[in-house]
Amino acid sequence: MASSERSSLEASLLPTSPSCPAYITASTPPSSPSSIAELLQNGDNGVPSAIKKRLYVSHFLSTWNSRVFEFGAVLYLASIYPGTLLPMSVYALSRQVSTILFSPFIGRYIDRTNRLKVVRLSIVLQRITVTVSCVVFFLLSSGWGKEMDLQYASLAVLAALACVEKLCAVMNMVSVERDWVVVIADENEANLRVLNAQMRRIDLFCKLAGPFLISIVDGVSTEIAILVNLGMNLASILVEYFAIARVYQCVPALQQPKIPPPSSPASDNSPSGGASRSIASALRALAADLRTYFTHRAVLPSFAGALLYLTVLSFSAQMVTYLLAAGLTPLHIAAARTVSVAFELAATFLAPPAMHRVGPIRAGIWFVSWQCVCLAAGTSVFWTLGVEGRNPRQGAAALVVGSIVSRVGLWGYDLSAQVIIQEEVEAEHRGTFATVEASWQSFFELCAYASTIVFSRPEQFRWPALMSCAAVFSAGGLYASFVRKRRGHLLHLSKCIEHRSAKRRDEREGYERLVQSPEL
Repeated sequence: MASSERSSLEASLLPTSPSCPAYITASTPPSSPSSIAELLQNGDNGVPSAIKKRLYVSHFLSTWNSRVFEFGAVLYLASIYPGTLLPMSVYALSRQVSTILFSPFIGRYIDRTNRLKVVRLSIVLQRITVTVSCVVFFLLSSGWGKEMDLQYASLAVLAALACVEKLCAVMNMVSVERDWVVVIADENEANLRVLNAQMRRIDLFCKLAGPFLISIVDGVSTEIAILVNLGMNLASILVEYFAIARVYQCVPALQQPKIPPPSSPASDNSPSGGASRSIASALRALAADLRTYFTHRAVLPSFAGALLYLTVLSFSAQMVTYLLAAGLTPLHIAAARTVSVAFELAATFLAPPAMHRVGPIRAGIWFVSWQCVCLAAGTSVFWTLGVEGRNPRQGAAALVVGSIVSRVGLWGYDLSAQVIIQEEVEAEHRGTFATVEASWQSFFELCAYASTIVFSRPEQFRWPALMSCAAVFSAGGLYASFVRKRRGHLLHLSKCIEHRSAKRRDEREGYERLVQSPEL
């Protein structure tokens, strides 16, 4: 069959309805006025609204269910096991440790498997684990299994399910945010800025609204909250499942296989050797993934972003606990957290134009510098007023203000670094790179929890706050070294000097012309 006939046949087989535009097809010739290359320069940033809507719907449902269940599980455990923090600590620790240990293997699976298969598996498996977890929570909350041994066994089952649910959430996030978005945007920076910003807005909205909704329902009844969580989880699976499949069908580039990695040695696939050979193979794969990550040219922006998770200044459980001890009311904290999310959302509107004007590399150094300055100011006032009970409420208020304003820098840097990573990480390494980064994020988050375990008294909170500030400055230093290595400088001092000299020269020449004027 001739190539022209084959292209016509492919075009006729692909859907051409408004929900799946024909101009996003692999058969469209480059010279066509509806080609992707021209669409990137005209109208709606080159990504059809139908595709973006389905992508956003799928991402919203995935993020919403994950946020609601993550926060709801803490409420359910507090109700089922009153008077102790041990079950919640075991549950949360299991989720974090599973992310640290198994995320790299999830990334290897993402890089070697069909894109749609990976996302569908993450959706279905996550919904199954949440469903089973809600059933167990409901049974325990209704009084079933009051025996101590049965409660411990139930907690072990819930922790294991939490590990699977967290890994599925990581699989979905990495696949969609770090791979699908790049392909859909056709690796165009303008499209990446728009898509990334909107995806981050969805994340932040779910982060605020999801816990708020489930906490209100839990205030009425824990059993009702569990059933609502279960109902939302089951109701969304089909919509999410078919929405992401439609995106896959409408973007032929997603259907193209990634560059296959080098084949593994035959000895790794041999059944001989048993468990020891499997463990050795897994360790070799982990070492290879770490080597890929740390030798990649985009490692510094990525690792700096992961280091920002070593913080207690983020309205997490540690900071909220301290603020309550310092004398702030729950209403004050809720208002502060709402304002913080508003600043985070503002960053998603500020970052795209900043990257458009100066590029993602320079925008990143601006945003991380802003975060460093704000946290340094807030922490300095906190140390001055809050230490030794001089004025703990004013010290805590200063820390809150510094933390809130710094969120613009945090999420602005996050979006800038994400564009850099998306553009520079090869398609066959995106999953591995992103999941190793997720492992480091979880590790540093655990370090933040460890800091408040070591310094557990409210009057000692200044030390975790100082450690958080030091981590942010360290991240800023890492990224500054990346900027200097990539651009050869941090500031255009030479251009600034030249501009000032030219301005002075123009002023001097103008003054001389004025003096020499015959009218004077």
